[in-house]
This record gives sequence, structure tokens and C-alpha cells, in this order.
Amino acid sequence: MMYRQVWVPGPVIVGAGPSGLAAAACLKVKGVPSVILERSGCIASLWQLRTYDRLSLHLPKNFCELPMMPFPHHFPTYPTKEQFIDYIHAYARQFNLRPVFNETVESAEYDCTIGFWRVRTTTMTEYLCRWLVVATGENAEAVVPGITGMEEFNKGLIVHTSAYGSGNAFRDKRVLVVGCGNSGMEVSLDLCNHGAHTTIVVRDAVHVLPREMLGRSTFGLSMWLLKWLPMRVVDRFLLFVSRLMLGDTSLIGLHRPSIGPLVLKTLSGKTPVLDIGTLSKIKSGDIKVRPAIKRMMMNGVEFVDGRVEEFDAVILATGYRSNVPSWLKESELFSEKDGLPRKPFPDGWKGERGLYAVGFSKAGLLGSSKDALRIAQDIDRSWKSISLLDMISSS
Repeated sequence: MMYRQVWVPGPVIVGAGPSGLAAAACLKVKGVPSVILERSGCIASLWQLRTYDRLSLHLPKNFCELPMMPFPHHFPTYPTKEQFIDYIHAYARQFNLRPVFNETVESAEYDCTIGFWRVRTTTMTEYLCRWLVVATGENAEAVVPGITGMEEFNKGLIVHTSAYGSGNAFRDKRVLVVGCGNSGMEVSLDLCNHGAHTTIVVRDAVHVLPREMLGRSTFGLSMWLLKWLPMRVVDRFLLFVSRLMLGDTSLIGLHRPSIGPLVLKTLSGKTPVLDIGTLSKIKSGDIKVRPAIKRMMMNGVEFVDGRVEEFDAVILATGYRSNVPSWLKESELFSEKDGLPRKPFPDGWKGERGLYAVGFSKAGLLGSSKDALRIAQDIDRSWKSISLLDMISSS
């Protein structure tokens, strides 16, 4: 097959989400041009095309800003989905970022003979570049679990949260939400508020914290306390205050892990749930809690505790995964198992031979911004040295 070759003087960035845009902007202000390749037809496609209507940032806006551009002052503490998308569009305009849309990367491999990356796309284009920035992120593909009997459930609808818009379509329906992370909890609340008879599956232990405590955001308070106290001490404080504010969550079927929320996040990347009202609906009985699913049947579900219940629809709040192993021919920076950097944040942003990763930190937009700044600074040093050599050789 013949590919049309395009030489890129600067880096190729794969992915035009917030992380890829942040990297491109940081490079641009240093005078380093880049080419952004995006498989969809818009920037921030996860936010624009695969998120539910009521979504808002789970953390305060000051922890979610991209480099060199704060959120507008009139935005609320927790901007809505629409406001965040507006911010991303304004960010792209501010730095004149123009991705190549509908350009799906099918392979990227370093060619030792020429010392460049070969990035091939489904449009039969091959981009040649010294630096490759992987910005497809942790949430590239929806995870659909293999539940026994799923193919037999033909009474109703099975949909992943990436295709869920609003609970309005499920009014008076019996809906089972599978997954109890922030998305599962928020979708359950949305369904309940729209009149659906909602049940949520809580298979594993989970930390639920109030979104705010002592007049501050829980996340912001945690970051402040970590400046002075060990993480395990901060964890004990968070759990103590959470117990006072929320009560014993194990009494409603939400058992806590044996280790604290911050330590758990550091070790496994599992984010604690920040409650926005779902817990009160569970306590009132408006949202029911069930254990893991044993099997699905034609008209409903059997749970591991032996209960059998009928449902009209199942919403899979089962998260996302990286798709890097499917196209990047490299296994030193990225794990072939889960498609994430082998080294944890903050050390997983740089590989060998000009390879970089942004948006894989498991530290949200704040982590992406930090990685984007590091990447731009590192590439800028190489860019200047190469430019200097070119000037010397041409003189």
C-alpha cells in the first residue's frame, strides 16, 4: 500500500482532547509547531459526544484549568458540561490550534534507520516526525463487561454511559446501573430525578466522600493538608469528617476499602466518589443498592445474594480504557496490558526516542496540564539544539 508522506518539523500529537490541546498550546508559545491528529470530527470528543447531559466537573474549576488560560470568572465553582466545552473551544481559538479531524491513527512505529516516527492513518497518510506525543488518554474506548447471560436480556435496553444522555427517556422504567464510581452514582441520581425506578450495583468496596467539607472542596482541602501532613494522616481525617457528615455508609450497602481514599488513589488509580446527592436518595430508598450480578436473564437479573429482579433497562457505568496498544508499536513507556504508562505519575510522561504521554496520569486535568508543560519544555530544548545545528551546517 502506498501512503502519502507528510514531513512534520515538530511533534505529532495524537488526540485533540484537553490533554492534546494543552500540549500543543504549551509547545506553540515556545515557538514549536505541531500537528494534532484527531479521529473524530471535533475537539474534546469525549466531552462533546460521549457524556451525559447533567455532567459537570467533579473538582473545582481552579484544579481543572489548562495551562495559560483560567476559566472565566463568571463560571461557577463546578462548571457544567456545556461551559467546559465552551472553555475548550475558547482555548483552541486562543492558541489557534487546528487539528486534522477524521484522521484515525492505525499505527505508529519508530524507524531506527531514519531516526523518525512513522505515524500512519486510515486516510493512507504517513506522518514522519522526530517527536510523538500520545494524547489519546485513559478514556479512549468504553469498557463493556462480559456478564453471563447478557445476550439473553432481550426485554429492554443495555447501554453504556458513553451513549446515555438523560434519564428523561427512562421515566417510570425499572433501570439497573452497573458501576458505582462517580459516573454510576451521578447517572443513578439523574435517573431517579427523572422518575425512573433505579437500582445500582455495588460490587466492590468504595469510598464515598462529601464533595465539600469544612466550607472547602474536599479535593482542595486534601491538597492543602498534604502539604503539611502524611497521606495516611490526611486519609484518617477525611474518613473521620465523612463519617460525621454522611454516617456509616456500610449500613446502606456501601462498604469502604481497608485503605484510605488518597492512598488507594495513589496505588490503584481508583478515584473516591464525591457525593452530589445520590447518598440521600439511597438512604431514602429511592435508589436501591444490590451486590454483584451473577447472571442476566431474559426479563431481568440474578444477583450473587440469590435475589432475582426484573428490569427494563441496564446502564453500564463500567468506565473506559486506553487504546494505545492497538496502534502504538512500543512497549517500554506504555504497558501492553492496560495501555497506560508503566511508571506512575509524575514520572510517566517521557519515554525514549522522542516519545511522550499526556493525559494518562490518573490525576485528572491537573495532571494533564503538568505533563503538557513538562513535555513542551523537554521538546523545546531538543528543538532549539536541532535548529542551532541546522544554522551551523548551513553557514
